Amino acid sequence: MRILVTGRNGQVAQALQRSLAPLGELSVLGSEQLDLQDVDAIRRQVRVLRPALIVNAAAHTAVDLAQSEPDKAFAINATAPGVLAEEASALGAALIHYSTDYVFDGSKPAPYLESDVPNPLGVYGQSKLAGERAIQAVGGEHLILRTSWVYSTQGRNFLLTMQKLLAERDELKVVDDQIGAPTWADSIAEATAALVRRWQAGTPGAWGLYHFSAGGETSWFGFAQAIAAHLATQNRLRARLLPIPSSDYPTPAPRPLNSRLDCTRLQREWGVSLPDWRAALAQCLADSPT
Repeated sequence: MRILVTGRNGQVAQALQRSLAPLGELSVLGSEQLDLQDVDAIRRQVRVLRPALIVNAAAHTAVDLAQSEPDKAFAINATAPGVLAEEASALGAALIHYSTDYVFDGSKPAPYLESDVPNPLGVYGQSKLAGERAIQAVGGEHLILRTSWVYSTQGRNFLLTMQKLLAERDELKVVDDQIGAPTWADSIAEATAALVRRWQAGTPGAWGLYHFSAGGETSWFGFAQAIAAHLATQNRLRARLLPIPSSDYPTPAPRPLNSRLDCTRLQREWGVSLPDWRAALAQCLADSPT
């Protein structure tokens, strides 16, 4: 089976290359091979490769930068997924696309369900929501997987930033009133592979929109504490951690205070769930060369 994966150099795409390799013939394209701002190029590439499955792991993920370049964010996060959905439908192929907790405003006191009405706070969330709706408008066999707080040992993410700053600074202030589930890119990739295997076996669950994040919940401060605890075991911890409210750390794009996603529908329909965030972080750090 031919599988097209976009976002070659991203955290999720790098993990997908390992998890999906046993399941088919992979074509993994980055921005150098496929400009997702070029609709014609997307159509040409898909028609040449003729994949049975497209996994769109590419996105404009710079949340604050998106505020100042909305056209680029919408081209990559909204228009491109819709075009991929159209081309997948024309080929009779399936599409797996990743979305985000940022489609919600965070005002709900409980974890979000797939049926809850989105209300994104910034351009990034707005563009990702538009991408979801573009795919849904096409229909066909697709999975839209909303995840949250993605990290890995590669690229730029909270884990790597904290590891660096906690080892260098005397004091570090981290937001404590935003709650969600840190989700390891490898967990995303392994769960995606489980979904693909279920589909390949001819027993897929219902296609559509699912929440797809790690189990459990914490704050960014709690996530930082867990990272600090690991550094302490290696005698690399220097900084003292201090919790602060979001109001003390203003950003160009506001963040939802509640990013918790209820993922029970995925388990019910597909028999797939992601590990608890603490277990995944422990595995990630155990696997890390540093």
